[in-house]
Amino acid sequence: MSAVLINVAPVFLLILIGWILARAKVLNEATGDALGEFVFKIAVPMLIFSTLANAHFDGVSPFRLWAAYFAGVAVTWTAGHLIAKHVFKRDDKIGVIAGMSAAFANNVFIGLPLVGRSVGAEGLLALSILLAIHLPLMMIVGTILMERATVIVDGGKGRGLKAILAQVGWNLVRNPLVIALGAGLAFSLSGLTLTPVLSTVVTQLSSAAGPAALISIGMALTRYPVRGNIGLTGAIAALKLLLLPAAVFLMGKALGLSPAWAAALVLTSSVPTGINAWLIAQRFRAGQNIAASTISVTTALGVVSVSFWAWLLA
Repeated sequence: MSAVLINVAPVFLLILIGWILARAKVLNEATGDALGEFVFKIAVPMLIFSTLANAHFDGVSPFRLWAAYFAGVAVTWTAGHLIAKHVFKRDDKIGVIAGMSAAFANNVFIGLPLVGRSVGAEGLLALSILLAIHLPLMMIVGTILMERATVIVDGGKGRGLKAILAQVGWNLVRNPLVIALGAGLAFSLSGLTLTPVLSTVVTQLSSAAGPAALISIGMALTRYPVRGNIGLTGAIAALKLLLLPAAVFLMGKALGLSPAWAAALVLTSSVPTGINAWLIAQRFRAGQNIAASTISVTTALGVVSVSFWAWLLA
């Protein structure tokens, strides 16, 4: 267990440091935003590019990896939606936000640093392959479901599938993570290698991704206080921290994933809820407090759940 804590505890301590810095106003909100922007646009894309550029894909098929993870996502999202709608008697829009909050892990800001520390290069490769379709697929599904739910709850006519895909697609092609994924894959397949100078720069920027991402997410948490809906928020948090990694764990076993890939998927599925669920809620003006509260609750409890899954995998 001590080995597990050596890998897990620093991740959440850095989040705590970021939260304390923001709460004590040692660093102001603008600094936190700038740090988060640096992480999202520079440091994490460099980490993803470096991982994929140096990877060897001979004989590697991503389909079992994707199937294992997204099967877990489908089970958890459905459970969150049904619990919100039928147990807590909320409407379809809240159901979508509940399902997405339960199934959307913070794979970038927390998952990448955690997997890098706990699993290593092979785990980062698995996570990079997952990220190749994770954000596009989750945002497309979330937007389509929210458009449908809005029509059911508020009436009116929703946008067509073509319009939704065009909007999400335009946002994705400008996304630094998507650009880094494409560049890394292209560089790997080209057979080229980085010069020593460029390699040093990429490595140093990549090394900043983990600590900077964790501190920035800690600073951002001050914006998401837990307000009301404690019962529903607690249920969503339980699904996120327990059901999603359990489902991914079982699917990884069933599909025969390698130990490193299975560990990477389970660990990243066990991390707190990502901010994208809140972004969807904000975009459709529904369930913002539920998504925000889930982010805070899952982050507060994440050290326990992540430690458990890391111990089980070890």
